[in-house]
Parts: sequence; structure tokens; C-alpha cells
Amino acid sequence: MYGNSVSHSNRKTRRTFQVNIFKKKFFLAEEKRWIDLSVSAAGIRMINKLGLKNALEGAKSKGFIVKY
Repeated sequence: MYGNSVSHSNRKTRRTFQVNIFKKKFFLAEEKRWIDLSVSAAGIRMINKLGLKNALEGAKSKGFIVKY
């Protein structure tokens, strides 16, 4: 996504909005192993709410990930 950066003098220059993605390492307790995920801030909140296994299964069923 892109837009304008507007200064105090109302000068407009082009800028891009970056995605809020983090590289996080999670421990998958059912399989006793660590997995690396690139996940957004909303995804981290979803993992905290649902649990890692349920969040991964939901993402797999929606086609966001192929395997984990």
C-alpha cells in the first residue's frame, strides 16, 4: 500500500506502508519441536487466543500455509 507523507508545511512526498510482520519461533508442544513462522501482530494475538496447534490447523484449512 502506498500514500503520502505530509510534512508540517503540507508538502506531500510518496511513501509506502510496510506490513507488520515478525519472524517468531514457537514451540509446538504436541510434536516437541520448535517452528519458525513469519507472522503478523494479529496472527500473534490469534495464536495466543486459540493456541498454536489450532491456529496452524485453521491457517492450513484456509490455504494460508501448506505444511508446518
